Amino acid sequence: MEAFRKLRDQVARQQQAVLKQFGGGSFGSSENVSLDEAELRQHNRIEKLYTSTRSCKHFQRDVVRGLEGYIVTGSKQVEIGNKMAEDSRKYGTENTCTSSNSLTKAAFSFSRARTQMVKEHEHLLRVLGTQVAEPLRALILGAPLEDARHLAQRYGRLHQEAEAQAVEVSKRRARAKEVPGNIDNIAKLEAAETKLDDLKSNMKVLGKEAASAMLTVEVQQQKQTLQRIIAMVEAERIYHQRIVQILEQLEGEMVLERQRVEASPNLASPSRVSPAPVIENQMPPPPSYEEVNGIPSSGAIDGTSDSIEFFLGEAMHSFRAESDVELSLSAGDCIVVRKVSSTGWAEGECRGNAGWFPLGHIERRERVLASKILKV
Repeated sequence: MEAFRKLRDQVARQQQAVLKQFGGGSFGSSENVSLDEAELRQHNRIEKLYTSTRSCKHFQRDVVRGLEGYIVTGSKQVEIGNKMAEDSRKYGTENTCTSSNSLTKAAFSFSRARTQMVKEHEHLLRVLGTQVAEPLRALILGAPLEDARHLAQRYGRLHQEAEAQAVEVSKRRARAKEVPGNIDNIAKLEAAETKLDDLKSNMKVLGKEAASAMLTVEVQQQKQTLQRIIAMVEAERIYHQRIVQILEQLEGEMVLERQRVEASPNLASPSRVSPAPVIENQMPPPPSYEEVNGIPSSGAIDGTSDSIEFFLGEAMHSFRAESDVELSLSAGDCIVVRKVSSTGWAEGECRGNAGWFPLGHIERRERVLASKILKV
């Protein structure tokens, strides 16, 4: 305990000597006091920059590790999704049910939707790897950060050496004061002061260099890390939006098929009259829209009365074609309706394709947005 007390007292005396030296004692000029205060501020600034860049580096490393785990887990989910899509497609192909083909259609729809979702998931994982994880990893291992940290560490060692030299100068001054006129003590004091001045000068130059390098790295870290986080959030937002769109379309198709089945107690649903088979000239031409709705048709330009008035319609429900003569529709599509059949089917053109579709899926429109007309 006695030895520990002596060591503690010695450390306290050294600390007092350092504070006296850097705080401007009776041996220090006003110029030295100003220089020492500036150096202390520089030292504190470098310490804060070092701590800031180290914390950001750890955060970047945590993000990269999290993404690596997410990508590994996501890759396994992609494999499972592909397997589910293939199993559904296989069932739809091999299904031998004789009472209804509704489940076959649902299996094909699910397989198609699952395949689309897997592709979106693969794209998300690819974006997270190439646009987020890799750039952050490059920042963590980059030369600018390491160079700046080495400068700061060199500055820290030089600062410690200057503090020790300041203690040595304080001791030399005390001895010179105790024995005035001692040439040996005066020579050693001058040598110690010269060394301290050199250390201060070197520390000042290195401190400016280290502070500038650390500040540049800090700004780069903050800016680029924020950009990568935004890119990650944007990629996930787009991914989930597309997944929702795929699932909504799949649900709409399945609900429509379920309603068709529930509305038909027999095998053949009266709400869905199949269009003419795909045999040329076997399907009788359907009546015009005017004949179906009891509207007298207007005469043609040449005076004849056998012309057909086209009209525009907007799809209110989605419809998936099941044969070559049918036309797939999505809700919101604009269709040029050319013929209307008494069986509840209409024939028209949309997006460069033509075919038959249920008339109940569309509504007539007098005016349509120009953008939709261009799509037609």
